[in-house]
Amino acid sequence: MALATSPWKRIYGQIEQVAKSKASVLLTGETGTGKGEVAKAIHQQSRRRDSRFVETNCGALPDSIVESELFGHEKGAFTGATTSHKGRFELADQGTLFLDEVGDVSAATQVKLLRVIQSGEFERVGGAQTRKVDVRIIAATNRDLEGMVERGEYRADLFYRLNVVAIHVPPLRECREDIPVLIDEFVRQFSKENDRNVTGMSAAAMDLLTDYPWPGNVRELKNCVEGMLVMSAADGLLDVPDIPNPVRQLGDKASGPQTNSGLTMREIEKMAIADALAAAGYNRREAAATLDIGLSTLYRKEKEYGLGGGRDGRNRVGGRLLERS
Repeated sequence: MALATSPWKRIYGQIEQVAKSKASVLLTGETGTGKGEVAKAIHQQSRRRDSRFVETNCGALPDSIVESELFGHEKGAFTGATTSHKGRFELADQGTLFLDEVGDVSAATQVKLLRVIQSGEFERVGGAQTRKVDVRIIAATNRDLEGMVERGEYRADLFYRLNVVAIHVPPLRECREDIPVLIDEFVRQFSKENDRNVTGMSAAAMDLLTDYPWPGNVRELKNCVEGMLVMSAADGLLDVPDIPNPVRQLGDKASGPQTNSGLTMREIEKMAIADALAAAGYNRREAAATLDIGLSTLYRKEKEYGLGGGRDGRNRVGGRLLERS
């Protein structure tokens, strides 16, 4: 896709440049911005393109199994280890290993990660044989690793090893010119996947989706378009009634002069979360799914923005009381 904004033009240039090297890359940015797609693009343009691209979400792995997943284990290493198991590093040998949410690994795992990144050497859990791999590391995080280093929450030496080249992936709200391009691509993709003949988006629907703040970024937009296409009754153009209620309601507010005037992006994000909670009847799992963020992220944002309870259907945003119809 030929995205138009200067941030993505910069990213395309960085991808092309860094792909030629062996340097570790650290991708930063909010959840859902497309860091995984950037990692794949780097691999596909590198000399390792014919070898494996292996990815793992460090934040989704319990501490009890993260070392086994990364480094593998030997038969009998622990209860239930009935066979030997290759970890992600072995699977990615000669290729690329993408470590998503690398800011979430424990201090003990950070030590082992540092060693294998420095020397390429490690032992499987329960094993004594030192194994050696040649792996290109691409890591990603939505956390402030530099701040965590300053607070003593993350190893500085590991951070510097990961942060040889840093690429920041911007949130979708900073690249609104790209939204129509992304929507057209997603419509084409999901129309083909679902054997539909949906040709695009009406001008009114496109305007509303472009105005929406997309706190879940590209991932939320992609899920929204897929849901619209799957649930639409007819082929042809998708229209405003096909847009999910929380997005449509907030999009209407965002495009209105009274609501959007003078609001910061933090206030717009707060409004999006408040609306999603209200639309879900304060079912936080449903609201998190609508926003395409993790449940723990939703709780953190609620606390950050002071969005407690509120079953009367009202929340204050930017000093104003928002009534819901």
